[in-house]
Amino acid sequence: MTITGSCLCGGVSFEIDEASGPFEICHCNRCRKVSGGSGMPVIGVRKEHFRFTAGEELIRTYTAPVLYRPPAYIVPFCSVCGSPLPLPNDDFDELEIPAGLLDADPGIKPDKHIFVEFLPQWDSIDDDLPTFTLEQIYKHRTGNDLPPGFTRKQHGTS
Repeated sequence: MTITGSCLCGGVSFEIDEASGPFEICHCNRCRKVSGGSGMPVIGVRKEHFRFTAGEELIRTYTAPVLYRPPAYIVPFCSVCGSPLPLPNDDFDELEIPAGLLDADPGIKPDKHIFVEFLPQWDSIDDDLPTFTLEQIYKHRTGNDLPPGFTRKQHGTS
C-alpha cells in the first residue's frame, strides 16, 4: 500500500511503500524548535521504500552546529511554506519522516517518547508509551553506555 505525503503548500510531495518504524516522539530541544510543539513525531522508513514525486527543487536545509561529534543535525524544509521534510542521506539506510506530513494511516502507531528530560514544563506525557532519556535511548539503540562528551545539557541546547 503506497502512502502519500506532502508539505503544507503541496509543493513537495512523496510516497512511501512501507513505514518500518520506529515511530518515536522526540522531545529534544532541536526537534521541538523545528516542529514548534512539545515533541516531533517521526516515523522510520527504509530508504528504498521512499521516493519524492514532486518538488525536490524546493527543499532547503539548515545544518545546526555539531554538539559533540558528526553527523550534524540537518533540518530539511520546504522553501515555500517552511514545513519540515524528510531527506534521504547516503550515509544511512533509513530516514525519518515527520508523521504530520502523511496523508493516510502509516499502519503503525507511536511506540515511544525519547529525550523526555527535555519535555517543556508546560506539557506532560499522558499516554502509556515507554519513555527514554538520552542515556536510556542510547543504551537501547547501541547496547552501550554513553561515551564521554555526551551530556544532557549539550544535547538539549540549540
